[in-house]
Order: sequence, then structure tokens, then C-alpha cells
Amino acid sequence: MLIRVAHSPDSDDAFMFYALASGQIDTGSLQYVHELQDIETLNRRALRGELEVTAVSLHAYAYLADRYALLSSGCSMGDGYGPRLVATTPKPADPRAAIKGLRIAIPGTMTTAYLALRLYQPDFEPVVMPFDQIEDAVLRGDVPVGLLIHEGQLTYADLGLHLWDDMGAWWLRETELPLPLGGNVVRRDLGPEVMAQVARDLKASIEFSLAHRGQALAHAKQYNRGISDERTDTFVGMYVNHWTVDYGDRGRRAVQLLLDRGHDAGIIPHRVAVEFIG
Repeated sequence: MLIRVAHSPDSDDAFMFYALASGQIDTGSLQYVHELQDIETLNRRALRGELEVTAVSLHAYAYLADRYALLSSGCSMGDGYGPRLVATTPKPADPRAAIKGLRIAIPGTMTTAYLALRLYQPDFEPVVMPFDQIEDAVLRGDVPVGLLIHEGQLTYADLGLHLWDDMGAWWLRETELPLPLGGNVVRRDLGPEVMAQVARDLKASIEFSLAHRGQALAHAKQYNRGISDERTDTFVGMYVNHWTVDYGDRGRRAVQLLLDRGHDAGIIPHRVAVEFIG
């Protein structure tokens, strides 16, 4: 059976899926074909039910739960760190108040980064653009503030940008929980047996990469968008770790709380009861 697996062309996702992509684990009757696209595109494709298995933003999952279940492995969790608000000027005394009413570049309205920012400060004007164009837009003055995901979280200072706040750090201060940013989902119409096998295969792939880190990093670095091998290692360590193997009780609580807070704030229109597979 052919299973299309979609994820972002990022070093952390490449690391996570290395064993599946390179045939390192036995997947039995399932044959995985990998598709790489940016996370906001994957969110939109998942809304249309196009893919059997895909990475999605946890915010987007609120709109997908009827068609997809959340796999227990594959989470990108910001444990005290996450999407970063940056500007060309130094951090103000109260960044939360300072961004009120401002135009802020965001990587998509379905991203968890956007949801977290709306919870942090509801009153701002989102300017949607590809995630890898946000730093330049801030530097040019097209927008006063940008919200960075992926490698931009590590490279903004190289360009002279200043950190105003970190959504993962804020969420930890607010809730004492990590910020669940992205996860992997499996389409429900595959049936319980196939869904369970997909869950086992993804977990095995993550565990293989963590056990063969050098090998998996060598594969992942081709997707690092120009950062050094050392920074690739750092970035992968931020988002592929024990949380990725399994959310655990604390991670599961974080997902449910994030979506509950989104609903309570009027951002997510309905309550979501999160179901984990595996």
C-alpha cells in the first residue's frame, strides 16, 4: 500500500524521517513516498484531505481533527523556546504592549506561531508572507516586526535584528508547559490497522535517527538553508528529542491547552478533543 508522507524541507523534519526515506526500517506492506513543501502549504493540503500522512501545525490540527488523528510521535515542541518576534530596534520595556496595533509579518494564519502570537497579543495586523522572506522584510522596513520560525530563530542576530520576545518562552511562563508547534497526522479513512502501523513506523524512524545521530545529521544538513553544521545540530536538537519520540502526558496536556486557549480567545471556532494514535 502506498502512503504519501509530506513534511517541510527542513533539517529537523529530514532528520526525523531519515530512516523511512532511506529504507533503514522494515515497513512491511506499506511503501512510503515523501513529498516536501512548506508547512503552511501542507496545512492547506491537509484541509483538503490530500495526503495520507503529513506534518501540520498544531493550530491547523484544530480544523483537521474530523479527518485526521494526531500521531503520538513526530512532535516539534518548543520547551521554553519557539517562534521569535524580531525587529531592527532594541527590545522595548514591554514588547507585548509595543506590538499592539502593529503590522507583523507572519508565516501563515494556520501556523502555531500565529496562534501563539494572537494569544500573546490579540491586537495586531498580520502580514502573511513565506517564512524565509520575513527577516528581509523587517530589514527593509516593509513591516516593523516579524515572527520567525525554522532556522531564522537562530540566525536573526547575524543580520542585526533584535529579539523582542520568544513565544515558547512566553508560553512556558504563562502555563509552565512547552509550546507544541507541529505534529504529524494520519488520515482516519486508512483504518485502525494501517494507522497503527504508520504510528509504529514513524516512531521507529525517529528512534533510529536519534540512535544514529551522525548518520541522520549528514542526511539532514542538505536541508539546512545555509546554516553551519554546528547550527544544524543545534536546530535539530531543539525540535527532535524525547518530545518527538512521544508527547508524554505533559506534551498531551500542552496540545489540549493550546487548542482550548485558542477557542476561548475566539481564534478557533470550536472545541477540539485531541486524539492520539500510537
